[in-house]
Parts: sequence; structure tokens; C-alpha cells
Amino acid sequence: MEELLLVTNELTKKYKNTVAVDSVDLHIKKGSIYGLIGKNGAGKTTIMKMLAGMADPTSGSFEYVGFGGDNDQAFSRIGALIESPAIQPNLTAFDNLKIKCLAYGIGDADYINEKLKLVGLGNVGKKKAGKFSLGMKQRLGIALALVGEPDFLLLDEPINGLDPQGIVEIRDMIAKLNKENDITILISSHILEELSKIATDYAIINNGKIIEESTSNELKMKCRDKIVIKAADTSVILPVLDEKGFGEYQVIDKNTIYVFERLADVSTLNMEIAKAGIPVESIGVVSSDLEEYFLKVTGTIAGDKA
Repeated sequence: MEELLLVTNELTKKYKNTVAVDSVDLHIKKGSIYGLIGKNGAGKTTIMKMLAGMADPTSGSFEYVGFGGDNDQAFSRIGALIESPAIQPNLTAFDNLKIKCLAYGIGDADYINEKLKLVGLGNVGKKKAGKFSLGMKQRLGIALALVGEPDFLLLDEPINGLDPQGIVEIRDMIAKLNKENDITILISSHILEELSKIATDYAIINNGKIIEESTSNELKMKCRDKIVIKAADTSVILPVLDEKGFGEYQVIDKNTIYVFERLADVSTLNMEIAKAGIPVESIGVVSSDLEEYFLKVTGTIAGDKA
């Protein structure tokens, strides 16, 4: 069984009469890239602020079990880029990092240059941070979050507003930090399709509530093209599937079966089930990409403001 780094228990945050985060349960595994997916205003940033110690829960709790369960001690092992990076626009990337490093008692120029190189800013020289592109600012923000060698990194919408090339670069850098530096990463976004390229686990949040938590493989299975069979009792259909050589199927519940192969044979399969005298409520091929799935489970449009 994989080791859990962080567990939340009915984590809740209220602002006056507004419930921003509503009884959230998360289970973040050590070494994972955990994608927190939801439209703007769904509660993602508020969750991250609580997990980083920047805001107190109204009720509920969270525990860094992978760090010994001591949250105060765990905060020293966390790096965070939440909302806009805290960048001094009139300073270079090096000097921005130097300020953060001095606060940590680090005065080694090589350490600073190593962090800049790690995020792809090793060659920016004397250019002021205020002149950086959005992607470069995001990289610098991540470099700042990496000061102190955190084991857990919280990244709030790090690809928001970037052009396609910038998205690819930030995405590749996050994957590299996770794999080569052994950093567990919690990353929020409203773009499920992009996070699907790197995330190992997901939670979909809407209006402060977690709708579902799943692994990457589970989510891809739900979004895979398939024949969906609906019937009063699907158990009597299984012998027909086995007899006709359908091996790749999944019984979802008493009334639903997913078949993941030979999609072009749906008419033949329907005929064979009818020959066996089994009534079906419906049978057909269903196709759904990740963004369509997000739309379906949240009942909203990915990326909408709230």
C-alpha cells in the first residue's frame, strides 16, 4: 500500500455567510502529483492556503501523516506558489532568490544558481523580473518555492494564462521536479486536459465540495470510449459476453456494463443479447474526453468564473 503524505478530514472554511470549502476529504500519496481540479472560485486556492498554514480551517482538520503528523513541523518542509508569485519586479531573478535564501540562512551563490538552472532560468542574467514573460515569472515563483528543499510543493494554477509553449514547459518542469527531485506535488487547475498529462491522482471540486477522488487510471477508464449496456439485471448478460469472446468489460452496477473492445460490433452484440431472450434498456457506444467528463460531473463549464 502506498504511503500517504497528507490526509484531510471534513476540512471546512467559511467567510461570514459563504462556505468556501465544505467538508473536504483528500488523500495525497507520497511521491504523487495530485491534481485539484475545479473552475475558478471552486475553493482550490482556499484549500491550498489552509494546507500551507496561511489560513486556519473553520472546522475539520488535516494531518501531514508522512511528516510524522506534526503540522507545525511539516510547514518547514512545504514550498508554495499560491496566487501571484511574490516577485520584486526591479530585481533580477538571482536577487529575488537571494532575498528568500537569506531568510532561510542560505548565502551560497551556487545554491541560487542551481535553483535558477533547475527551473530553466539559468541564462537570464541581469534582466529585471518585471520584464519577464508570464511563463518566466511562474518559473521564478516555483524557484522561490523550492528554496529550503521542500518535500511537498503546492502550486496554485501555475499554467493559468500561459501560451501553449509555456504550458508545455511548466508541465515538463513539474514532472521533472516530481521524478528527479522526489517532490510530492499538489497542483490546482481548471484545465483537466492539461493536468491529465502529468497527474497521478485527482480530486474534482465544485462549489467547495469534492465530487470525486480518483487515480489517473480510474479517471482515464471513466473517459474511455466504450459500449454501455443498460438492463434490469446485467448479470444474465455476462455469459453472452464471455461466449462471444468479449473479455474486456466492467460491471459498473446491477444495471450497467461497460465493454471496452470491438466497439464496431455493438449491433452484433445487441442481436446476440436479444437472441438469448434478454431485454436491454439501452445499448450504444459512448465517447467522452476529459473536459466533457469534467462538465458532466460538475454540471458546469470548465474555466468559467465563479
